[in-house]
Amino acid sequence: MRIVAELTTEIRDGRYAPGDRIPSESELCKRFGVARETARRAVAALRDRGIVETEWGRGSRVIGSASTE
Repeated sequence: MRIVAELTTEIRDGRYAPGDRIPSESELCKRFGVARETARRAVAALRDRGIVETEWGRGSRVIGSASTE
């Protein structure tokens, strides 16, 4: 998935450090020209890989390294 690949690269390259929030679903929709469900699945994939965690109403933030992704 393009969104997962790009965000993983940005995290690995230090654009988003542990504790930083990643773009919201709405921002990802605009940036990548995708539907909200696609953005939601991309964030879920990052969460499943242990790279981000999501807090309802607060968004998703980086918690892990993307160095091996």
